[in-house]
Amino acid sequence: MLEASISPVAAQPIAPVFWGGDGGKIQVQRPCSSGLIPLLHTETRSSAIGAPDCLGMAHLEQKQMPENHKNATEVTKDKLMPTRPQPIRRSKQCSPSMDGKKCSVWMFLPLVLTLFTSSGLWIVYFIAVEDNKIRPLDTPDSSKPTSLKPPYISIAGDVPPASCVFSQVMNMAAFLALVIAVLRFIQLKPKVLTPWLNISGLVAFCLASFGMTLLGNFQLSNDEEIHNVGTFLAFGFGTMACWIQSALTLKINLKNEGRKAGIPRVVLSAAITLCLVLYFILMNQFKLHMQASRIQWGMVMCFLCFFGSFAVEFRHYRFEIICSEYQENFLSFSETLSEASEYQTDQV
Repeated sequence: MLEASISPVAAQPIAPVFWGGDGGKIQVQRPCSSGLIPLLHTETRSSAIGAPDCLGMAHLEQKQMPENHKNATEVTKDKLMPTRPQPIRRSKQCSPSMDGKKCSVWMFLPLVLTLFTSSGLWIVYFIAVEDNKIRPLDTPDSSKPTSLKPPYISIAGDVPPASCVFSQVMNMAAFLALVIAVLRFIQLKPKVLTPWLNISGLVAFCLASFGMTLLGNFQLSNDEEIHNVGTFLAFGFGTMACWIQSALTLKINLKNEGRKAGIPRVVLSAAITLCLVLYFILMNQFKLHMQASRIQWGMVMCFLCFFGSFAVEFRHYRFEIICSEYQENFLSFSETLSEASEYQTDQV
């Protein structure tokens, strides 16, 4: 009879150990004299387990194990030691607030109004000074009286060629201000709990824009009454609109920027109100026309800075105009109601 001799190592039971890696790979190990040696490295769980020797399996393991494995383990004497995972390196990206591509192009509309109007008014001023129509703003108060008029904006744009530039600048500024007022109303409409405040701001801006057109098209020497009405509308309702928009900015807090945009607007509104009061007092009561004209120029610049501040909120929004074609067969009001009732019945 033939006797079969079995080595002690081969007689040991196979104790498979499974662990997962990338791609669902499964490794099966068997006990060996030197520790746990993987028997095979395969993609599926169902596989035939052979019985190669320990050295062959160790050589096979070195070939098949990846070098940089996220969940790789190291085989040591009688235990498994997990390796430290590699840190994930993230690419540097620009924050949305600092990335210019994230901003809407509508943010440039208030900036265009501010830059265009201020540049146009100063051009009118320099034209009037060059033509010896007004005194410069830096004229000392103790200077000798001259035939030149005080440098009010209305007086600077009263006589051609400065009046032509003044009319064009005021008309364009009124149009841009009206567009900004409408866009601002649309922007705040779904977020305002008290719609009357938003509507009041829109009406005040519209009246101020209309007053700007009266200022530009009816010069002081041609029709003083209409010109003064335009002054009252532009400055009076413009100041009211600034306070309303300041309150709405702090109340709604768009994109958590209510304080960042609201506090400067409150400061500008207070400065505009103070300048408006001092302007009428110095001009009518004390007849200090040089001081009153300087305050008037400062007040107008504050108005323009206030309009320019709308770029803070406009950079987060995109406004679109949707144009649709009319239907050929229009439904009457009764037909519309009947269709609506039928739809509700079907839904029930």
